[in-house]
Amino acid sequence: MLLSIPFPSWLKPEIIPGLPVRWYGLMYIFAFGTAYFMYRRQVKERNFPMTDDQLSGLFFWGILALLVGARLFSTIVYHPDNTYILQPWLIFWPFRNGRFTGLQGMSYHGGAFGGLLAVVAYAKIKRFSFREIGDMYAAAIPLGYTFGRLGNFLNAELYGRVTTSPIGMIFPRATRLPAAESWVREIAEKTGTAITGAFVNLPRHPSQLYEMILEGIVLWAIIWFFRNRKPFKGFLVGLYFMGYGLFRFFIEYFREPDEDLGYRIEFVKSALSPAYSHPPFSFSTGQILCFLMILFGVVWLLIASRLPGREVIRVYDENTEQQKQSNREEAEAERKRQRKLRKKLR
Repeated sequence: MLLSIPFPSWLKPEIIPGLPVRWYGLMYIFAFGTAYFMYRRQVKERNFPMTDDQLSGLFFWGILALLVGARLFSTIVYHPDNTYILQPWLIFWPFRNGRFTGLQGMSYHGGAFGGLLAVVAYAKIKRFSFREIGDMYAAAIPLGYTFGRLGNFLNAELYGRVTTSPIGMIFPRATRLPAAESWVREIAEKTGTAITGAFVNLPRHPSQLYEMILEGIVLWAIIWFFRNRKPFKGFLVGLYFMGYGLFRFFIEYFREPDEDLGYRIEFVKSALSPAYSHPPFSFSTGQILCFLMILFGVVWLLIASRLPGREVIRVYDENTEQQKQSNREEAEAERKRQRKLRKKLR
């Protein structure tokens, strides 16, 4: 009897076979759309002085910086060879061997850093409070992130370690393991997996779904609960970095480290295969980056709690904010007029 779940055979990376439209790309659209909707809802419920054009601009630059950061970080951290150093144009080239493949390889941590820089820059240029627009971003992102991990699952990628759990899943493109290994034969027997050759595909943790639930739905629910209960401006930014870091650090124990990278830190060496065992004192690249996220979240909370103007303004007075927005627009128009005048004088 098979004691695992086979991956649905009808699920393919392409939505329509033969066309370059993939589930993963579609999930990105759903992710950005969901985050935009959740952000816009917060703007409306607080009467926040941000126009629809400014909101669209914020998301445009935020998404662009996220994609650039995710791609650059992926090539730097997860591809230690010289491929992208010798051929840097391949970083953003979506074709391989004459076929459209999209941008294969995106790092969440790089995307988070790039998006953070974009929000800081946009707040500075448009004269918004970074702590306020950052908090609204933090409350909107996790629910959109849910679709990103769902896209990984539909792509049958980023699967976890081998498991005997009844929720283990046979992923079609998972690395086959040598049947000559005693532990491989033992797992195959426990899960009812037939060995028909020198290599066998064993059930693995659907870690993409673990991340979708914890880093997406659960983290969003926690932050959404605190959005109108936060003790100071900037609190949700720190809560997001800490929450994501903690959840992802834990889930990394169910994921197999990158084959070419392995564990970056091993306090206790283990003879067991990383495809099956993740020793508690061995840490992957993802766990190291998550630790840095947690550290950043803690430091930011300490800083934000002591910054001036920390009082929370949950709902803005509509008339007052309309007047402030009008004053800002008039000041910007005056600055443009002065710049034109100086150009004429030169």
